[in-house]
Amino acid sequence: MGTSKEAAAQPPWTGAIDVHHHVIPEFYAAELRDLGFASTLPGVDKPRWEIGTSLSMMERQGIRAAVVNVWPGVPAVDAATGARLARRVNEFLAELTAAHPGRLGAFAVLPLPHVDAALEELAYSMDVLGLDGVGLVTHYGGVYVGDPALDAFHAEAARRGTPLFVHPTAPPVDQPAFGLPVSLCEFPFETVRLTAQLLYNRTLERHPGLRVILSHGGGGVAYYAARLACGPLIRADLAERLPEDPVGYLRRLYSDTAMIGDPHAFPSVRAFTGAGRLLVGSDFPFMPESFSAAGGRHIVGQGGFTPDELARIEFGNAAELFPRFAHERQEGR
Repeated sequence: MGTSKEAAAQPPWTGAIDVHHHVIPEFYAAELRDLGFASTLPGVDKPRWEIGTSLSMMERQGIRAAVVNVWPGVPAVDAATGARLARRVNEFLAELTAAHPGRLGAFAVLPLPHVDAALEELAYSMDVLGLDGVGLVTHYGGVYVGDPALDAFHAEAARRGTPLFVHPTAPPVDQPAFGLPVSLCEFPFETVRLTAQLLYNRTLERHPGLRVILSHGGGGVAYYAARLACGPLIRADLAERLPEDPVGYLRRLYSDTAMIGDPHAFPSVRAFTGAGRLLVGSDFPFMPESFSAAGGRHIVGQGGFTPDELARIEFGNAAELFPRFAHERQEGR
């Protein structure tokens, strides 16, 4: 039997696809500075990134491919400025994926909340650049992704079956932070806020083709799902805004494994999401490689999944969402 040190040196995954993997182009950070925005939130260390660090991390962790994103995407600026920045980022991502076939896919960024500009860039990034989905943040200048004002975008994303990867950002109003990074506490709440909006605006019901991936195991959605369905018990008129099977709609959402690989968080995600809607996520390089590796080992070793279920989590679910990887042979565990 191997020692714990030997076990810690083994890759946590076997041929996984990482759907929560950040890239931080230097030109992007510079552009955000020029626009008066930061490429990280206050109190969050900016990691160093280059493509070589991503590829070597993937090799060590048993990750065959990553669908990368540029976070926090395009800030809430005017439509023309947002469209110009989105196009530059997306063309960079297309060049990056072309340079590493079979290893990288990418989520496009869009100039939301400007719907017409976003629809134009969605078509270009999918049909011309061949990117794999769209990376979103929970809100754009206070307009949350589930807002009815974005219904034309929801409809087109649903029609196309475009995977939407939603990452939290700072809430649009200041919250008490106690001298701590806002991401430490607020990110899970941001995801719950968005999910409540998707539910009570009936966005998921009206656009059944939407394929939404919530980062960080869905934030707190697994814990809050039943509570979110209690709106009509708190205020009777909310019954008119709630789908007939609210928890069922929430269980259609995908989530990733980033930051939930521990004995406290993971059981609720395991019970709520199951193997059919769970994807591998590392949150690299914002979270250290050692942290995501330990989380992956916990999920694989203690998650209670069968080999077939692990194969779905590591590769099968992602291959269904991202045709770029569907043709690749699935490696046995």
